[in-house]
Amino acid sequence: MATSLNFFPETSEPKTTHLPDWYSPETRIYSSTYSSISLPTDPFLDVVSFIFSHQHDGVTALIDSSSGYSISYSKLLPLVQSMASGLHHLGVSQGDVVLLLLPNSVHFPIIFFSVLYLGAIVTTMNPLSNMMEVKKQIVDCGVRFAFTLLENVDKLQKLGVHAIGVPENMDLDSEKTGFLSFRKLIGGQFGKAPRPVIRQQDTAAIMYSSGTTGVSKGVVLTHGNFIAMTELFVRFEASQYEYSSSKNVYLAVLPMFHIYGLSLFVVGLLSLGSSIVIMRRFDASELVKVIDDYGVTHFPVVPPILTTLTMRAKHVCENSLQSLKQVSCGAAPLSRKTILDFVQALPHVDFVQGYGMTESTAVGTRGFNNEKHHNYSSIGLLAPNMQAKVVDWNSDSSLPPGFHGELWLRGPAIMQRYINNVEATNMTIDKDGWLRTGDIVCFDEDGYLYLSDRLKEIIKYKGYQIAPADLEAVLISHPEILDAAVTSAADEVCGEIPVAFVVRRHGCTLTKGAVIDFVANQVAPYKKVRRVVFTESIPKSAAGKILRKELKSFISSRL
Repeated sequence: MATSLNFFPETSEPKTTHLPDWYSPETRIYSSTYSSISLPTDPFLDVVSFIFSHQHDGVTALIDSSSGYSISYSKLLPLVQSMASGLHHLGVSQGDVVLLLLPNSVHFPIIFFSVLYLGAIVTTMNPLSNMMEVKKQIVDCGVRFAFTLLENVDKLQKLGVHAIGVPENMDLDSEKTGFLSFRKLIGGQFGKAPRPVIRQQDTAAIMYSSGTTGVSKGVVLTHGNFIAMTELFVRFEASQYEYSSSKNVYLAVLPMFHIYGLSLFVVGLLSLGSSIVIMRRFDASELVKVIDDYGVTHFPVVPPILTTLTMRAKHVCENSLQSLKQVSCGAAPLSRKTILDFVQALPHVDFVQGYGMTESTAVGTRGFNNEKHHNYSSIGLLAPNMQAKVVDWNSDSSLPPGFHGELWLRGPAIMQRYINNVEATNMTIDKDGWLRTGDIVCFDEDGYLYLSDRLKEIIKYKGYQIAPADLEAVLISHPEILDAAVTSAADEVCGEIPVAFVVRRHGCTLTKGAVIDFVANQVAPYKKVRRVVFTESIPKSAAGKILRKELKSFISSRL
């Protein structure tokens, strides 16, 4: 695959000369350029039954990259059923919320499906979260049970949650007493668990997201949302390629507790028979070796990992990384240089971008290249069954192709609501079912979408979402801080880093280091403030809204 500047639009503002048939000038609604897909209509279909109903010739489902331990497809459903029986015996029942406070592992999909098998609900968290953050989520969605690392079991028990320690690998002969509960649950000692009536509209997961504004909120996703995601995102994309999905080998570095990793590695790909090689923790020094050792063909990434892969690819021997067929990137915009560096370093690898949100169950757009047409800079075409609007953020008027505005999405993968937050739900989803994404986009005349900016106040640090409002709440709790605001600064390695603007009380001796340490003691490591700027006041609008653009301008000119 040759590389050329022609693979990018000649201008950053795609223009149109005529209105295409996938855009209605009357309704100003964009439809997918793809034909619609028939989704299951059975109202009593759950996502576990749906995933395991698909026939394929896949052999190996899940592989631990460090040990080589694997779980075959023939054993996957029996393990899910055994774990479900153990959970039922433990007292987990329909509607209960189970927390997965775990890193990536071969256990994650098994635990996830076993909870949903019983009609219970999964909520996930970054395992680096501190106990203050964990407690907040436990209270918000009513967690009763949890799966976590061994060192967190006692901490969760003190919060009134029945916690189960999960081993790193499926070594059921391990003599560590801390894993006895897990071994009993998955050991198949409790017979078959009764299955409740589960509807597509029933809640399957509560995934936390900062949404378009403010503090993290619990996104309520149904079984039907996950079924739609599997069909419209994962299975549809696989259908566009001639090679067999069961021969594909995916590398799972993206966190399974995030919707991007969850939709692929925990749910959708298991319906196709693809093999999933799981890195428990991302290790740049091991990346090339893992790809070569396991013959990885597909590698979904976020921008910082793409940059790492590009750098490593420039210093490998000719035979390395030859198994790679496709690298796909999402979660944040990419610069033209980053894309060019990659396609020049690995010209034989197909590169695509995509777009999705927690609130859309990762469904939105997806890139697609063929021998005659490559478009590396676009975030792709609308997924089947999805509709979009491009809305002027000042006048709320809908715009035709060629104009930039906020992206609104509508379709079967859109979330049900935010848990315990009617106001935020109504601000995000209108009465006609349109999801306001907070992202500024533009359609070109071929239906390709370009991401240009964000209205929503989030920071993308190494692929993680950070809500400035969460950090601001921590900062303002300091007795020597009168006011504070958080924004992002660009960082070549991390993507973006949090920068805090702080107004100190008169006469205090608070230092920048003390501010950084104060925040670090109360948040997960990836959320830590990396820079502090002391200021006399925080710029705000007449309505009291923080003017983050002014903060960013200051950073651009001074830092």
